[in-house]
Amino acid sequence: MIFSLPFGLFEVVARAAAAPTAASESDAPLGPLPEWVLADLYPSMDSPLYARDLERAAVECKAFAAAYRGKIGELAAADRKDSNSALLAQAVERYEALEDLLGRITSYASLVYYGDTTDPARAKFFGDAQEKITAASTHLLFFQLELNRLDDALVAALAARGALAHYRPWLEDIRKEKPYELSDEAERLFHEKAVTGSSAFSRLFDETIATLRFKVRDKDLGLEEVLNLLQDRDGALRKEAVEAIAATLQQNLRTFGLVTNVLAKDKEISDRWRGFIDVADSRHLANRVEREVVDALVATVRAAYPRLSHRYYRLKAKWFGKDVLDYWDRNAPLPDAETRSFAWAEARDMVLGAYAAFSPDMAAIARRFFDRNWIDAPVRPGKAPGAFAHPTVPSAHPYILVNYQGKPRDVMTLAHELGHGVHQVLAAPNGALMAPTPLTLAETASVFGEMLTFKALLAKTSSVAERRMLLAGKVEDMLNTVVRQIAFYTFERKLHLERREGELTTDRICALWMSAQSESLGPSIRLGPGYETFWAYIPHFIHSPFYVYAYAFGDCLVNSLYGVYEGAREGFAERYLAMLSAGGSKHYSELLAPFGLDARDPSFWHIGLKVIETMIGELERLEC
Repeated sequence: MIFSLPFGLFEVVARAAAAPTAASESDAPLGPLPEWVLADLYPSMDSPLYARDLERAAVECKAFAAAYRGKIGELAAADRKDSNSALLAQAVERYEALEDLLGRITSYASLVYYGDTTDPARAKFFGDAQEKITAASTHLLFFQLELNRLDDALVAALAARGALAHYRPWLEDIRKEKPYELSDEAERLFHEKAVTGSSAFSRLFDETIATLRFKVRDKDLGLEEVLNLLQDRDGALRKEAVEAIAATLQQNLRTFGLVTNVLAKDKEISDRWRGFIDVADSRHLANRVEREVVDALVATVRAAYPRLSHRYYRLKAKWFGKDVLDYWDRNAPLPDAETRSFAWAEARDMVLGAYAAFSPDMAAIARRFFDRNWIDAPVRPGKAPGAFAHPTVPSAHPYILVNYQGKPRDVMTLAHELGHGVHQVLAAPNGALMAPTPLTLAETASVFGEMLTFKALLAKTSSVAERRMLLAGKVEDMLNTVVRQIAFYTFERKLHLERREGELTTDRICALWMSAQSESLGPSIRLGPGYETFWAYIPHFIHSPFYVYAYAFGDCLVNSLYGVYEGAREGFAERYLAMLSAGGSKHYSELLAPFGLDARDPSFWHIGLKVIETMIGELERLEC
């Protein structure tokens, strides 16, 4: 692992507060909403402990380079001659400790910053941390490069015994990156310039998004608030919301177009230097998944569009008494659905109850997030939109960010992020080098948590209308997770492939977006004027190119896993928690084997999609 600043999955949020703020307490329908306490990382931005660790990181990274640069081959040779020698293992242990230290500093700076990206003091704090950690970690780049220059047979022999055996999975894993690594000098250049290149443009995107305001009925709303209106019962309000989104995005489209073009070109340069052939190959490598597996997933989902999204939206249009739905009605509540808001305490109990029914151990871990202030829930000005679970480092614990507004989908989002959190807690004992999980498997625990919560709710339904509402909500969530994300992936592929030929105008980016969205949503969704700009606010395109297929991978995988669970529950929870506990120490194929699943089998994806089809079929039967 070459240390890199955690962008995308990790970056967002936090206010170091000991208790809910007055704003959150005043939101009576939802009850008090928790704000996390970051003191488990550092007491405050001006903490002497933070300053000492920052200085210690700089000193110890230099000392590590002085001790080991150019000497890894000698250490390996010494260990080979003396079976009791553990010089290389000692170096890896020291490297892992530095990864944990650097990760702790960066995690704290990121969480503080994303608590309010409009605060100049936080922005400076984050920027300074980025620069200093980049400078310090530059001294570590040589280590993986020199390890990967060792003979394969030698590494295998050393990792088969003694203290180095613990790190065998990591050593085998990083060797997959060997064909794409550059010289020490080139790697340092790429690493150091990231802070003024890709990271800088990612930060520009975040700060621009945080300052946008969307005017709806004389109110200036942030992005999270206006997106929430798309689930409102009032159709006129939904229409006003999308018009406000379109108008504000259009005003800022040149900035978003510039950021998108620069980052796509930056990626193309990196890919070309490293020797990646396909535009998404670097993501596949990071995910430790074969290109053929992803291609099979994408092809299977795209072929299923008519049986999934096209079929469901045709049914939903019928419920609304229309032939075609406008795009602002895509996620609208059903006409006869009960308008329901869930207080925070109710959402907590629902999710924990669903987790406990599956595994008391899993519920006990999830409860820590509530009891120990590891969750930040309120919507605040300047706070990053969306939701995430940040693993921080193994020596600490994860933090969860949600923007909770009481909608049923907010409950499912909480279940989703808690799944991530549980996974991260279970994987942490593997240490800083092997706890991180590839994105394809990282989404498994989160989607499984959603499924558990949904099934628990469905079991309590007492009427056809309530069952239809829950099923429809789940189908829409699954379509958003599978179909929508594959459409995102299709859009990204088109954009990055065309960017190789030259800069794209915003009109061209909009056209590519509309092409992918029209294909996925089908003829029952009318994509009217304004929707062409909606690509501009999607953060995954900026922070983690091609990340999005991991959601579809995880959803289909969970559908298959849940089918195994329903068919044979005895011992399943223990095998499932063991899978999560492995972190990144095993390949996904090895982790799925105990469940009899093989994602390399093309039929695997059909199993996952069949679950969605079955739910749509039940909804159609409920109409009879």
